[in-house]
Amino acid sequence: MPTTIQVSAETKELIGTFGTKEDTYEDILKRMYELAVKEQLREFLLSSKNTISIDEARKELEQEWPRLK
Repeated sequence: MPTTIQVSAETKELIGTFGTKEDTYEDILKRMYELAVKEQLREFLLSSKNTISIDEARKELEQEWPRLK
């Protein structure tokens, strides 16, 4: 069931610039959504938040599981 959303004329024009004459606003918005999801995933995967370097991980591993000598 289609719904209506209100946007300003400026926003409507900006959204329209992402499409071609054959695209509906729904096509454009779905494509923009897919791109946004991919960007979020990329940012998540490339984020250094809550990560440690390989050297730090090796030091922690060595402390927890020292090698037999």
